[in-house]
Amino acid sequence: QAQLVESGGGLLQTGVSLKLSCKVSGRTLYSYALGWFRQAPGNEREFVARIKPYGGSDDYADFVKDRATIAYDNSESTMSLQVNSMKPEDTAVYYCVATDSILMGSMWYATYNYETWGQGTQVTVSS
Repeated sequence: QAQLVESGGGLLQTGVSLKLSCKVSGRTLYSYALGWFRQAPGNEREFVARIKPYGGSDDYADFVKDRATIAYDNSESTMSLQVNSMKPEDTAVYYCVATDSILMGSMWYATYNYETWGQGTQVTVSS
């Protein structure tokens, strides 16, 4: 049974806002942290943002820092990511992730530190 299920991807125009959701279930409800990675064609997966659902702190990659908001709704068990002013270079498959590990510093940005991944949702931004 899938424990992280993304929704909200699709085809967007440059400049609009993206809103992704990730429904959290099962053991991932008790994860130390949740987050988002993305993978563009021909590129490696890269960190986008993360949040501690029970601690509240968050962090963002430099390329979205001034235009993104990550949040966790405990009542709905749903994590969201909003990115404003989308650009063609934001085109990628976006993945919801969860970790039970206590991470710090650059550890947050490594894919191998996240045990659970969603199936991914395609986001395409046209110019």
